[in-house]
Amino acid sequence: MANTVKKLMSTKEVARYLGVNEKMVYGLISEKGLPATKITGKWLFPSHLVDQWVDTHTVNHPEPSRSLAGEGLLVIVGSNDILLDRAVSLFNRLHPDYVAVLGNLGSLGGLRALHRGLCHIASSHLVQDDGQDYNFGFAKDELVEMPAVVGFCRRRQGLLVSKGNPKQISGVADLGRPEIRMVNRPLGTGTRLLLDLELKKAAIKGDGIRGYDRELGRHLDVGLEVLSGRADVGPGIAAVADLLPLDFIPVRWERFDFLISKERFFDRGVQLFLGLLHEKAFLDLVEGWDGYDLSLSGKMVFPQEPAGETGVAEK
Repeated sequence: MANTVKKLMSTKEVARYLGVNEKMVYGLISEKGLPATKITGKWLFPSHLVDQWVDTHTVNHPEPSRSLAGEGLLVIVGSNDILLDRAVSLFNRLHPDYVAVLGNLGSLGGLRALHRGLCHIASSHLVQDDGQDYNFGFAKDELVEMPAVVGFCRRRQGLLVSKGNPKQISGVADLGRPEIRMVNRPLGTGTRLLLDLELKKAAIKGDGIRGYDRELGRHLDVGLEVLSGRADVGPGIAAVADLLPLDFIPVRWERFDFLISKERFFDRGVQLFLGLLHEKAFLDLVEGWDGYDLSLSGKMVFPQEPAGETGVAEK
């Protein structure tokens, strides 16, 4: 996925765009949360965020399209995950009257597909800026109404390296070494977002890393690049290291959620798929794998039930 340059509008341009005077723009920043950034003393406005702000503050918003085919189709769009691939295959085997399909567009792509009514479920693991929670702020920015959020799993994220770790990489800070070649995940994926946050903490600029701009769409593809020797390291999940095999340098556990609009939550296909997360056949899918925790699988994250009933707090 190529990097895209986001257009920045001046105060005069955004005032013209919104049909208000420039003085009112400053009030919208302080009172209504109009997205803006101050650079060299001047306010600038990312045009794509202004569009999202307008959409979020629109009243009498039209209902999301129900153009998805009805009974018999389940569409999941968002983050790539090996366990999710296997869960969909299991669902199709157990429910032959349904066809479940995956669209690998990254976590942010899943939220945008959900907003447009193009999927039943969005799969996402977008870490918030505070590094503590997931998905809620992004859902608030992208969607008209907060969806139901159901836990899928917790995954161990980190760095994939060759067996024996020949370059002696110990963490994200080593990606800045000039001899290191990496491969990356695309913008809009939760893995890329986490990596960029870790690079920021390590005071490393991505454009100074060899291979930072080489983006591959799946965790397995990143692992294969490392296994082949075409890259020394890439961000990914522990399950890939088990499969290929590779060595794995852990960074953190993360929460991987399903986001479902309230109008589709009780669709039969959605409920059948969520029910699968409690069944032994699904739990057995991770037998012998490192890097997955299913203690949150199928449990409501939002809206939350009274304490003690769901046990959804992160470990």
